[in-house]
Amino acid sequence: MADKKSGRGKKQTLLGSVLAVVIILLLGGTRLFDGDGVPGLGTASEAGADNALETLLEEAQSADWLEDARETAGRLGAELRVLEADILSVPEVAANPTDRCYYCKRALFARILEESARDGFPIVLDGCNASDDASDRPGMRALEELSVRSPLRECGLTKGEVRRLSKEAGLFTWDKPAYACLATRIPAGEEITREKLQKTEAAESLLFSLGFSDFRVRLLGGRAMIQLPEGQLPLLLERRGQVLDGLKGKYSAVLLDLEPRAGEPR
Repeated sequence: MADKKSGRGKKQTLLGSVLAVVIILLLGGTRLFDGDGVPGLGTASEAGADNALETLLEEAQSADWLEDARETAGRLGAELRVLEADILSVPEVAANPTDRCYYCKRALFARILEESARDGFPIVLDGCNASDDASDRPGMRALEELSVRSPLRECGLTKGEVRRLSKEAGLFTWDKPAYACLATRIPAGEEITREKLQKTEAAESLLFSLGFSDFRVRLLGGRAMIQLPEGQLPLLLERRGQVLDGLKGKYSAVLLDLEPRAGEPR
């Protein structure tokens, strides 16, 4: 019994840490960007804080992203603002260098900050957590330069803890597989185009409809390279014909990465 109470106390402390940071920031008005930080948003909402949820509609995000943002905002009773951004108009993003994420994040959050300040929300929060490695994420440098706050990361909440708190809060996104923008499916140094992004989204939508999850369809010289968790390899053999029928006309060949995709630790 003592162990259970101890565990519960730790969770309450973590929640209190998030709440403290969010409320302090809310004194000047705060806008939360997208659904990554929803535990903090839910806690702030329960405290009666005035907040808003903001997401971007741009080419490198799948349509599911927007639907999840709408549902999250509706369940939490938060205002949702959808901003459109032509991210491929940024030359450094379209050229797809190894630090593309830096230029992308800087352009997107500059847009968010501009709109938020106009609406009276001078502070913007994002959903980075303590599991995110800044050395492997150039975009986090852009957030720091723009003074975007990451309360989950600042409170030391890991991805696993965020999932656990999200589940306790009844958020439907608590067990959604990790998702990276569609641009990550295109090799660094290869130009990103709308056609390539749309083709990638259609390919991944097909696999999702066939029962696959936590996978990637990467572009490899005009070919599709499918990466799957080991447990889903038998399903691919079972549905091989449907996968080929759906992808062969869009790609010159359909390949399977024989090294299984590592799943996210839970």
